[in-house]
Amino acid sequence: MQADPAAELPQSQRDRLKHIELRLRFLGEVRRPDLMQRFGIQSATASRDLALYKELAPENVDYESRGKRYLLGAGFSPLFAVPSAQVLGWLTEQLGDATAPSSEALLPCLMPSRLSYPVLDTLACITRAIHMGQVLSIDYRSVSSGESSREIVPFALLDTGLRWHVRAFDRKSQTFRDFVLTRISKPTQKLGDEAARHELPEQDVQWTRIVELDLVPHPDQPHPEVTHMDYDMPDGVLRLKLRAALAGYALRKWRVDCSPGHSLRGPEYRLWLKDHLALYGVETAVSAPGYPSSKAEAQ
Repeated sequence: MQADPAAELPQSQRDRLKHIELRLRFLGEVRRPDLMQRFGIQSATASRDLALYKELAPENVDYESRGKRYLLGAGFSPLFAVPSAQVLGWLTEQLGDATAPSSEALLPCLMPSRLSYPVLDTLACITRAIHMGQVLSIDYRSVSSGESSREIVPFALLDTGLRWHVRAFDRKSQTFRDFVLTRISKPTQKLGDEAARHELPEQDVQWTRIVELDLVPHPDQPHPEVTHMDYDMPDGVLRLKLRAALAGYALRKWRVDCSPGHSLRGPEYRLWLKDHLALYGVETAVSAPGYPSSKAEAQ
């Protein structure tokens, strides 16, 4: 990957150049109307952007005058580094190029939808509080203790793969906790109430702690080489670094057998945590499949 030749350009133009490259690389073509429709720009602007991209990366583009389209060049080499997750999001939901999303996928794609979503007004109040460093008063319902009123100091959203949480200091329990967004109601910003030093995220041990996990093909799977390919494990090990606050959720989402003796059975357990002691002291380990201290999540 070469140095970014578009680094000095305005962000809006960089976004359009990035869109040109995404269409070339993953769809094989780009047309002037694609840019006009996507960004709401005039024909002359789209033409200038296409000409500029061709100037920056002449080997990336071939022009077909008959179809009035730009095609992927034989010597293509990307100008922009784009994570795989962003590309997949762009292809399926057109969210990956920092522009207004479309309701139409660029390619046929099926994916399971979430079973629940937070109320947008509730989410908006929480995200404003995170951004502005405010304290919130909320009503919260938990499986174990039912409904209660709390004051929290939120600082991050957390996606477990099943539902969204907010990470916050809970003044009632005097601990940092995860609160499920769909269980929060009546959030109210406490204007003038500032977070104390012990309520700030840098004091959250589970948030600041990074755990290193080695995942290997489950010993009971008959063809470990397939797992190597699925998870890009050329040396047979998938090494991860995760925040302790996320680790257990991630291992549950990925169906990793975290039992000491790889005792979980079934085709869904493709991976095994090589050393379960790596989760020692990780509070979210209660969610990790097969971990010795695992129990039903009661929050």
